[in-house]
Amino acid sequence: MTARLREALRSGAEEAPVYPVYERALATARRTRRRNWSAVVAALVLIVLTVTVVPSGRAPSVDPAAAGTAALPDRIDLPPIGALHVTDRPRIGPAAVLFSGERGRLNGPDATEYVGAVGADSDRYRILRPGPGAPAGDKVLLSPDGRYVAWSDDDGVEIIDLVTGRTRGLPGGGPVAWSPDGSRLVVRDTVDLDPQGETYRVVLSIVTLDGGHRTELPDVPRQAIVGHPAAFSPDGQRLAYQVGREVTVVGLDGKRLASYFLPPESWLAGKGAWTADGRWLTVATRRADSTDWSLRLLDPATGREARPLDLPAVSDVTTIRLLGWGPDGSALVVAFTPNPLSEDRFDQPLEIDQRTSYGSVRGVRVLALTPGAAEPRTVLTAPDQILAIDVADGVIESGRVREASPPGGVGGRFWWWTGLIILVWGGIAAYRGRVGLALWFDDRRVRRARAAEGEG
Repeated sequence: MTARLREALRSGAEEAPVYPVYERALATARRTRRRNWSAVVAALVLIVLTVTVVPSGRAPSVDPAAAGTAALPDRIDLPPIGALHVTDRPRIGPAAVLFSGERGRLNGPDATEYVGAVGADSDRYRILRPGPGAPAGDKVLLSPDGRYVAWSDDDGVEIIDLVTGRTRGLPGGGPVAWSPDGSRLVVRDTVDLDPQGETYRVVLSIVTLDGGHRTELPDVPRQAIVGHPAAFSPDGQRLAYQVGREVTVVGLDGKRLASYFLPPESWLAGKGAWTADGRWLTVATRRADSTDWSLRLLDPATGREARPLDLPAVSDVTTIRLLGWGPDGSALVVAFTPNPLSEDRFDQPLEIDQRTSYGSVRGVRVLALTPGAAEPRTVLTAPDQILAIDVADGVIESGRVREASPPGGVGGRFWWWTGLIILVWGGIAAYRGRVGLALWFDDRRVRRARAAEGEG
Protein backbone atom coordinates (compact mmCIF):
# COMPACT_ATOMS: atom_id res chain seq x y z
CA MET A 1 0.00 0.00 0.00
CA THR A 2 1.47 3.34 -1.05
CA ALA A 3 1.80 6.29 1.29
CA ARG A 4 -0.69 8.21 -0.80
CA LEU A 5 -3.35 5.47 -0.38
CA ARG A 6 -2.80 5.35 3.37
CA GLU A 7 -3.30 9.09 3.60
CA ALA A 8 -6.53 8.86 1.61
CA LEU A 9 -7.91 6.11 3.85
CA ARG A 10 -7.01 8.00 7.04
CA SER A 11 -8.58 11.14 5.71
CA GLY A 12 -11.79 9.28 4.80
CA ALA A 13 -11.95 7.64 8.22
CA GLU A 14 -11.59 10.96 9.98
CA GLU A 15 -14.42 12.45 7.97
CA ALA A 16 -16.81 9.46 8.57
CA PRO A 17 -19.44 9.99 11.34
CA VAL A 18 -18.69 8.19 14.64
CA TYR A 19 -21.51 6.03 16.19
CA PRO A 20 -21.63 6.54 20.01
CA VAL A 21 -21.92 2.84 20.93
CA TYR A 22 -21.35 3.17 24.69
CA GLU A 23 -23.58 6.21 25.14
CA ARG A 24 -26.42 4.64 23.12
CA ALA A 25 -26.18 1.37 25.07
CA LEU A 26 -26.28 3.24 28.37
CA ALA A 27 -29.31 5.29 27.30
CA THR A 28 -31.11 2.14 26.13
CA ALA A 29 -30.44 0.45 29.48
CA ARG A 30 -31.85 3.45 31.33
CA ARG A 31 -35.03 3.51 29.21
CA THR A 32 -35.54 -0.21 29.73
CA ARG A 33 -35.05 0.14 33.48
CA ARG A 34 -37.59 2.97 33.65
CA ARG A 35 -40.14 0.95 31.65
CA ASN A 36 -39.72 -2.10 33.87
CA TRP A 37 -39.99 -0.11 37.08
CA SER A 38 -43.10 1.70 35.78
CA ALA A 39 -44.69 -1.66 35.00
CA VAL A 40 -44.00 -2.91 38.54
CA VAL A 41 -45.49 0.24 40.08
CA ALA A 42 -48.57 0.01 37.85
CA ALA A 43 -49.11 -3.63 38.85
CA LEU A 44 -48.85 -2.78 42.55
CA VAL A 45 -51.28 0.13 42.20
CA LEU A 46 -53.73 -2.15 40.35
CA ILE A 47 -53.67 -4.84 43.03
CA VAL A 48 -54.05 -2.27 45.84
CA LEU A 49 -57.09 -0.80 44.09
CA THR A 50 -58.50 -4.30 43.62
CA VAL A 51 -58.18 -5.11 47.32
CA THR A 52 -59.31 -1.79 48.75
CA VAL A 53 -61.85 -0.48 46.26
CA VAL A 54 -63.51 -3.59 44.89
CA PRO A 55 -64.29 -5.21 48.27
CA SER A 56 -65.92 -2.08 49.64
CA GLY A 57 -67.57 -0.62 46.56
CA ARG A 58 -71.07 0.69 46.92
CA ALA A 59 -72.92 -0.39 43.78
CA PRO A 60 -75.32 -3.30 44.23
CA SER A 61 -74.58 -6.56 42.44
CA VAL A 62 -77.45 -8.69 43.75
CA ASP A 63 -81.04 -8.39 42.69
CA PRO A 64 -83.30 -8.00 45.75
CA ALA A 65 -85.90 -10.03 43.92
CA ALA A 66 -83.73 -13.09 44.55
CA ALA A 67 -85.34 -13.22 47.99
CA GLY A 68 -88.41 -14.68 46.26
CA THR A 69 -86.60 -18.03 46.12
CA ALA A 70 -85.44 -17.82 49.73
CA ALA A 71 -85.20 -21.08 51.64
CA LEU A 72 -83.84 -22.25 54.98
CA PRO A 73 -80.58 -24.23 54.61
CA ASP A 74 -80.79 -27.60 56.36
CA ARG A 75 -77.35 -27.02 57.88
CA ILE A 76 -74.88 -24.22 58.38
CA ASP A 77 -71.17 -24.22 59.10
CA LEU A 78 -68.48 -21.80 60.23
CA PRO A 79 -67.46 -19.14 57.68
CA PRO A 80 -64.34 -20.04 55.66
CA ILE A 81 -60.96 -18.61 56.59
CA GLY A 82 -60.64 -15.16 55.00
CA ALA A 83 -64.39 -14.94 54.34
CA LEU A 84 -65.68 -11.84 52.57
CA HIS A 85 -67.39 -9.14 54.63
CA VAL A 86 -70.99 -8.14 53.98
CA THR A 87 -69.70 -4.89 52.43
CA ASP A 88 -67.48 -6.75 49.93
CA ARG A 89 -68.32 -7.57 46.35
CA PRO A 90 -70.09 -9.55 45.15
CA ARG A 91 -72.83 -8.60 47.60
CA ILE A 92 -74.53 -11.38 49.52
CA GLY A 93 -78.00 -9.92 48.94
CA PRO A 94 -80.87 -10.85 51.29
CA ALA A 95 -79.86 -13.38 53.93
CA ALA A 96 -81.73 -16.39 55.25
CA VAL A 97 -79.75 -16.87 58.46
CA LEU A 98 -77.51 -14.97 60.87
CA PHE A 99 -75.35 -16.89 63.35
CA SER A 100 -72.74 -16.13 65.99
CA GLY A 101 -70.57 -17.68 68.68
CA GLU A 102 -67.33 -17.15 70.53
CA ARG A 103 -65.12 -20.00 69.37
CA GLY A 104 -63.33 -21.21 66.24
CA ARG A 105 -63.48 -19.07 63.12
CA LEU A 106 -66.09 -16.80 64.70
CA ASN A 107 -63.24 -15.24 66.68
CA GLY A 108 -60.95 -12.76 64.96
CA PRO A 109 -57.82 -10.88 66.04
CA ASP A 110 -57.93 -8.70 69.16
CA ALA A 111 -60.92 -10.63 70.55
CA THR A 112 -63.09 -9.61 67.58
CA GLU A 113 -66.35 -11.55 67.40
CA TYR A 114 -67.84 -12.18 63.98
CA VAL A 115 -71.46 -12.70 63.03
CA GLY A 116 -71.97 -14.89 59.98
CA ALA A 117 -74.65 -14.46 57.31
CA VAL A 118 -75.92 -17.08 54.84
CA GLY A 119 -77.55 -16.07 51.56
CA ALA A 120 -81.30 -16.46 51.11
CA ASP A 121 -81.13 -18.65 48.00
CA SER A 122 -77.61 -20.16 48.01
CA ASP A 123 -74.67 -20.90 50.30
CA ARG A 124 -73.01 -17.50 50.07
CA TYR A 125 -71.29 -16.85 53.39
CA ARG A 126 -70.27 -13.40 54.64
CA ILE A 127 -69.24 -11.96 58.00
CA LEU A 128 -69.75 -8.70 59.87
CA ARG A 129 -68.16 -7.32 63.04
CA PRO A 130 -70.77 -5.80 65.36
CA GLY A 131 -68.53 -5.80 68.43
CA PRO A 132 -68.12 -8.15 71.39
CA GLY A 133 -71.08 -9.74 73.15
CA ALA A 134 -73.56 -9.40 70.27
CA PRO A 135 -75.45 -12.69 69.77
CA ALA A 136 -77.46 -13.17 66.59
CA GLY A 137 -81.20 -13.02 67.24
CA ASP A 138 -80.62 -11.08 70.44
CA LYS A 139 -78.48 -7.99 69.86
CA VAL A 140 -77.95 -8.48 66.11
CA LEU A 141 -81.29 -8.74 64.29
CA LEU A 142 -82.13 -9.74 60.71
CA SER A 143 -85.02 -7.86 59.11
CA PRO A 144 -88.13 -9.84 58.07
CA ASP A 145 -87.16 -9.80 54.38
CA GLY A 146 -83.51 -10.63 55.17
CA ARG A 147 -82.20 -7.47 53.54
CA TYR A 148 -81.10 -5.48 56.59
CA VAL A 149 -79.11 -6.25 59.74
CA ALA A 150 -79.38 -4.04 62.85
CA TRP A 151 -76.98 -3.97 65.78
CA SER A 152 -75.69 -1.57 68.42
CA ASP A 153 -72.52 0.47 68.07
CA ASP A 154 -70.95 3.34 70.03
CA ASP A 155 -73.08 5.99 68.30
CA GLY A 156 -76.47 4.22 68.38
CA VAL A 157 -78.05 1.57 66.20
CA GLU A 158 -76.26 0.66 62.97
CA ILE A 159 -78.25 -0.77 60.06
CA ILE A 160 -76.58 -2.30 57.01
CA ASP A 161 -78.23 -3.02 53.67
CA LEU A 162 -76.99 -6.44 52.49
CA VAL A 163 -77.94 -5.63 48.89
CA THR A 164 -76.07 -2.33 48.50
CA GLY A 165 -73.57 -2.50 51.37
CA ARG A 166 -74.65 0.94 52.59
CA THR A 167 -75.08 1.65 56.31
CA ARG A 168 -77.21 4.11 58.21
CA GLY A 169 -77.55 5.05 61.86
CA LEU A 170 -80.52 5.41 64.18
CA PRO A 171 -80.63 6.90 67.68
CA GLY A 172 -80.91 4.26 70.37
CA GLY A 173 -78.85 1.95 72.53
CA GLY A 174 -79.71 -1.31 70.80
CA PRO A 175 -82.27 -3.01 68.52
CA VAL A 176 -85.08 -5.07 70.05
CA ALA A 177 -87.51 -5.99 67.24
CA TRP A 178 -88.30 -5.33 63.58
CA SER A 179 -91.81 -4.50 62.38
CA PRO A 180 -93.18 -7.02 59.82
CA ASP A 181 -92.78 -4.59 56.91
CA GLY A 182 -89.26 -3.54 57.99
CA SER A 183 -90.23 0.14 58.25
CA ARG A 184 -89.86 0.40 62.04
CA LEU A 185 -87.50 -0.79 64.72
CA VAL A 186 -87.99 -1.07 68.46
CA VAL A 187 -84.87 0.26 70.21
CA ARG A 188 -83.78 0.09 73.81
CA ASP A 189 -81.94 2.84 75.74
CA THR A 190 -80.53 2.76 79.26
CA VAL A 191 -80.74 6.06 81.12
CA ASP A 192 -78.58 6.53 84.22
CA LEU A 193 -80.40 8.11 87.15
CA ASP A 194 -77.29 8.87 89.20
CA PRO A 195 -73.72 9.89 88.30
CA GLN A 196 -72.33 6.50 89.33
CA GLY A 197 -74.71 4.61 87.05
CA GLU A 198 -75.91 2.40 89.90
CA THR A 199 -79.54 3.33 89.29
CA TYR A 200 -81.00 3.38 85.81
CA ARG A 201 -84.13 2.88 83.82
CA VAL A 202 -84.76 1.26 80.48
CA VAL A 203 -86.60 3.16 77.77
CA LEU A 204 -88.19 1.35 74.82
CA SER A 205 -89.16 3.29 71.70
CA ILE A 206 -90.56 2.57 68.25
CA VAL A 207 -88.46 4.40 65.65
CA THR A 208 -89.15 4.70 61.93
CA LEU A 209 -86.27 3.57 59.76
CA ASP A 210 -85.77 7.08 58.36
CA GLY A 211 -85.43 8.36 61.92
CA GLY A 212 -88.23 10.85 61.38
CA HIS A 213 -90.62 9.57 64.05
CA ARG A 214 -90.01 8.18 67.53
CA THR A 215 -92.67 6.86 69.92
CA GLU A 216 -91.64 6.16 73.51
CA LEU A 217 -93.42 3.20 75.09
CA PRO A 218 -94.92 3.18 78.62
CA ASP A 219 -92.43 3.57 81.44
CA VAL A 220 -90.36 0.54 82.37
CA PRO A 221 -89.65 0.05 86.11
CA ARG A 222 -86.20 1.00 87.34
CA GLN A 223 -83.47 -1.60 86.86
CA ALA A 224 -85.98 -4.00 85.31
CA ILE A 225 -84.88 -6.85 83.06
CA VAL A 226 -86.48 -6.44 79.64
CA GLY A 227 -87.28 -9.84 78.14
CA HIS A 228 -85.96 -10.20 74.62
CA PRO A 229 -87.10 -10.12 71.95
CA ALA A 230 -90.31 -8.17 71.66
CA ALA A 231 -92.88 -9.25 69.08
CA PHE A 232 -94.97 -7.32 66.55
CA SER A 233 -98.36 -8.66 65.51
CA PRO A 234 -98.51 -9.84 61.86
CA ASP A 235 -100.32 -6.64 60.79
CA GLY A 236 -97.68 -4.51 62.53
CA GLN A 237 -100.25 -2.61 64.59
CA ARG A 238 -99.52 -4.09 68.04
CA LEU A 239 -96.35 -4.82 69.96
CA ALA A 240 -95.92 -7.20 72.89
CA TYR A 241 -92.90 -7.08 75.19
CA GLN A 242 -92.00 -8.52 78.58
CA VAL A 243 -90.45 -6.69 81.55
CA GLY A 244 -89.72 -8.94 84.50
CA ARG A 245 -92.82 -11.14 84.76
CA GLU A 246 -95.13 -8.55 83.14
CA VAL A 247 -96.20 -8.67 79.49
CA THR A 248 -97.40 -5.38 77.98
CA VAL A 249 -99.25 -4.95 74.69
CA VAL A 250 -99.19 -1.49 73.07
CA GLY A 251 -100.28 0.11 69.81
CA LEU A 252 -98.02 1.95 67.38
CA ASP A 253 -98.93 5.19 69.15
CA GLY A 254 -97.42 3.80 72.36
CA LYS A 255 -100.81 3.54 74.09
CA ARG A 256 -101.05 0.61 76.51
CA LEU A 257 -103.72 -1.88 75.36
CA ALA A 258 -103.21 -4.60 77.96
CA SER A 259 -100.78 -5.82 80.62
CA TYR A 260 -100.65 -8.93 82.81
CA PHE A 261 -98.20 -11.10 84.70
CA LEU A 262 -96.90 -14.49 83.65
CA PRO A 263 -96.25 -17.30 86.10
CA PRO A 264 -92.63 -18.20 86.92
CA GLU A 265 -90.65 -19.94 84.16
CA SER A 266 -92.95 -18.61 81.44
CA TRP A 267 -91.63 -16.15 78.88
CA LEU A 268 -92.86 -14.38 75.80
CA ALA A 269 -91.83 -17.03 73.30
CA GLY A 270 -89.83 -14.88 70.86
CA LYS A 271 -90.18 -12.63 67.84
CA GLY A 272 -92.78 -15.09 66.44
CA ALA A 273 -94.92 -14.95 69.59
CA TRP A 274 -98.04 -13.79 67.74
CA THR A 275 -99.87 -16.52 65.85
CA ALA A 276 -100.10 -16.13 62.08
CA ASP A 277 -103.67 -14.80 62.30
CA GLY A 278 -102.74 -12.31 65.05
CA ARG A 279 -105.36 -13.75 67.39
CA TRP A 280 -103.16 -15.23 70.13
CA LEU A 281 -99.87 -14.66 71.91
CA THR A 282 -97.49 -17.55 72.54
CA VAL A 283 -95.39 -18.11 75.65
CA ALA A 284 -92.67 -20.70 76.26
CA THR A 285 -93.00 -22.58 79.55
CA ARG A 286 -90.64 -24.94 81.36
CA ARG A 287 -92.07 -27.99 83.04
CA ALA A 288 -91.28 -27.97 86.77
CA ASP A 289 -88.00 -29.66 87.81
CA SER A 290 -87.09 -30.52 84.21
CA THR A 291 -85.45 -29.17 81.07
CA ASP A 292 -88.56 -29.76 78.96
CA TRP A 293 -90.12 -26.73 77.29
CA SER A 294 -93.45 -26.33 75.51
CA LEU A 295 -95.54 -23.58 73.90
CA ARG A 296 -98.97 -22.40 74.99
CA LEU A 297 -101.39 -19.73 73.79
CA LEU A 298 -102.69 -16.69 75.68
CA ASP A 299 -105.42 -14.18 74.96
CA PRO A 300 -103.39 -10.98 74.25
CA ALA A 301 -106.10 -8.82 75.83
CA THR A 302 -106.42 -10.66 79.15
CA GLY A 303 -103.45 -13.02 79.49
CA ARG A 304 -105.78 -15.97 80.06
CA GLU A 305 -104.76 -19.29 78.58
CA ALA A 306 -106.49 -20.05 75.30
CA ARG A 307 -107.04 -23.36 73.58
CA PRO A 308 -104.24 -25.94 74.06
CA LEU A 309 -101.57 -26.34 71.40
CA ASP A 310 -101.13 -29.84 70.02
CA LEU A 311 -97.38 -29.42 69.58
CA PRO A 312 -94.56 -31.66 70.85
CA ALA A 313 -92.43 -30.50 73.78
CA VAL A 314 -88.68 -29.93 73.45
CA SER A 315 -86.49 -31.83 75.93
CA ASP A 316 -82.98 -31.35 77.29
CA VAL A 317 -82.56 -27.69 76.38
CA THR A 318 -81.78 -24.51 78.32
CA THR A 319 -84.77 -22.83 76.61
CA ILE A 320 -86.46 -22.39 73.23
CA ARG A 321 -87.09 -19.23 71.21
CA LEU A 322 -90.00 -19.04 68.75
CA LEU A 323 -88.95 -17.72 65.34
CA GLY A 324 -92.34 -17.92 63.61
CA TRP A 325 -94.95 -20.17 62.06
CA GLY A 326 -94.68 -22.22 58.88
CA PRO A 327 -97.47 -22.54 56.30
CA ASP A 328 -98.40 -25.99 57.69
CA GLY A 329 -98.96 -24.60 61.20
CA SER A 330 -95.57 -25.75 62.49
CA ALA A 331 -93.82 -23.58 65.05
CA LEU A 332 -90.15 -23.07 64.20
CA VAL A 333 -88.04 -22.66 67.33
CA VAL A 334 -84.37 -22.29 68.17
CA ALA A 335 -83.41 -24.94 70.72
CA PHE A 336 -80.41 -24.09 72.93
CA THR A 337 -78.44 -27.18 73.97
CA PRO A 338 -76.96 -26.98 77.51
CA ASN A 339 -73.24 -26.59 78.00
CA PRO A 340 -72.18 -29.48 80.29
CA LEU A 341 -69.43 -27.27 81.77
CA SER A 342 -71.88 -24.55 82.84
CA GLU A 343 -72.25 -23.98 86.58
CA ASP A 344 -75.98 -23.27 86.19
CA ARG A 345 -78.67 -25.92 86.54
CA PHE A 346 -81.23 -25.58 83.80
CA ASP A 347 -83.92 -27.58 85.61
CA GLN A 348 -84.07 -24.71 88.14
CA PRO A 349 -85.43 -21.14 87.81
CA LEU A 350 -83.12 -18.83 85.82
CA GLU A 351 -83.52 -15.55 83.98
CA ILE A 352 -83.91 -15.94 80.23
CA ASP A 353 -80.65 -14.13 79.44
CA GLN A 354 -78.78 -16.65 81.60
CA ARG A 355 -80.30 -19.49 79.61
CA THR A 356 -79.14 -18.09 76.27
CA SER A 357 -75.73 -16.69 77.26
CA TYR A 358 -72.73 -18.15 75.45
CA GLY A 359 -71.40 -19.73 78.64
CA SER A 360 -74.63 -21.69 79.12
CA VAL A 361 -75.00 -22.95 75.57
CA ARG A 362 -73.16 -25.75 73.81
CA GLY A 363 -74.95 -25.41 70.45
CA VAL A 364 -78.20 -24.56 68.68
CA ARG A 365 -80.67 -26.26 66.34
CA VAL A 366 -83.79 -25.08 64.55
CA LEU A 367 -86.72 -27.41 65.19
CA ALA A 368 -90.19 -27.64 63.64
CA LEU A 369 -92.94 -28.39 66.15
CA THR A 370 -95.64 -29.81 63.90
CA PRO A 371 -99.24 -30.19 65.14
CA GLY A 372 -99.97 -33.80 66.08
CA ALA A 373 -96.32 -34.91 65.84
CA ALA A 374 -94.83 -37.01 68.64
CA GLU A 375 -91.37 -35.45 68.45
CA PRO A 376 -89.83 -32.21 67.17
CA ARG A 377 -88.31 -32.37 63.70
CA THR A 378 -84.85 -30.90 63.12
CA VAL A 379 -84.79 -28.58 60.10
CA LEU A 380 -81.38 -26.93 60.61
CA THR A 381 -78.22 -28.16 62.31
CA ALA A 382 -75.05 -26.25 63.19
CA PRO A 383 -71.61 -27.09 64.63
CA ASP A 384 -71.09 -26.61 68.36
CA GLN A 385 -69.12 -23.38 67.87
CA ILE A 386 -72.34 -21.66 66.73
CA LEU A 387 -74.23 -20.55 69.84
CA ALA A 388 -76.92 -18.16 68.56
CA ILE A 389 -79.00 -17.87 65.41
CA ASP A 390 -81.63 -15.71 63.71
CA VAL A 391 -83.76 -16.54 60.66
CA ALA A 392 -85.56 -14.12 58.34
CA ASP A 393 -89.35 -14.10 58.81
CA GLY A 394 -89.93 -14.46 55.07
CA VAL A 395 -87.89 -17.67 54.99
CA ILE A 396 -89.93 -19.15 57.84
CA GLU A 397 -93.24 -18.18 56.29
CA SER A 398 -92.26 -19.69 52.92
CA GLY A 399 -91.84 -23.14 54.46
CA ARG A 400 -89.01 -23.94 52.02
CA VAL A 401 -85.96 -25.88 53.20
CA ARG A 402 -83.03 -26.53 50.86
CA GLU A 403 -80.18 -29.01 50.97
CA ALA A 404 -77.15 -26.94 51.92
CA SER A 405 -73.51 -27.30 50.90
CA PRO A 406 -71.53 -24.81 53.03
CA PRO A 407 -68.31 -23.58 51.43
CA GLY A 408 -65.01 -25.05 52.58
CA GLY A 409 -61.40 -24.01 52.14
CA VAL A 410 -60.63 -20.30 52.17
CA GLY A 411 -62.57 -17.19 51.24
CA GLY A 412 -62.04 -14.29 48.86
CA ARG A 413 -60.18 -12.04 51.28
CA PHE A 414 -57.54 -14.73 51.80
CA TRP A 415 -56.77 -14.77 48.08
CA TRP A 416 -56.77 -10.97 47.79
CA TRP A 417 -54.27 -10.55 50.60
CA THR A 418 -52.15 -13.47 49.38
CA GLY A 419 -51.98 -11.92 45.90
CA LEU A 420 -51.13 -8.52 47.34
CA ILE A 421 -48.29 -9.92 49.46
CA ILE A 422 -46.85 -11.84 46.51
CA LEU A 423 -46.90 -8.75 44.29
CA VAL A 424 -45.41 -6.50 46.96
CA TRP A 425 -42.53 -8.86 47.58
CA GLY A 426 -42.11 -9.33 43.84
CA GLY A 427 -41.96 -5.56 43.43
CA ILE A 428 -39.37 -5.23 46.18
CA ALA A 429 -37.24 -7.96 44.61
CA ALA A 430 -37.55 -6.35 41.19
CA TYR A 431 -36.50 -2.96 42.58
CA ARG A 432 -33.47 -4.36 44.38
CA GLY A 433 -32.36 -6.23 41.28
CA ARG A 434 -33.29 -3.45 38.87
CA VAL A 435 -29.73 -3.01 37.48
CA GLY A 436 -29.28 -6.70 36.81
CA LEU A 437 -32.79 -6.90 35.40
CA ALA A 438 -32.11 -4.00 33.03
CA LEU A 439 -28.84 -5.58 31.83
CA TRP A 440 -30.63 -8.92 31.33
CA PHE A 441 -33.27 -7.22 29.17
CA ASP A 442 -30.55 -5.38 27.22
CA ASP A 443 -28.64 -8.63 26.71
CA ARG A 444 -31.75 -10.28 25.33
CA ARG A 445 -32.36 -7.34 23.01
CA VAL A 446 -28.81 -7.45 21.68
CA ARG A 447 -29.02 -11.22 21.10
CA ARG A 448 -32.30 -10.83 19.22
CA ALA A 449 -30.79 -8.02 17.10
CA ARG A 450 -27.73 -10.11 16.23
CA ALA A 451 -29.87 -13.09 15.41
CA ALA A 452 -31.94 -10.91 13.08
CA GLU A 453 -28.79 -9.60 11.38
CA GLY A 454 -27.48 -13.16 10.95
CA GLU A 455 -30.73 -14.26 9.32
CA GLY A 456 -30.52 -11.22 7.00
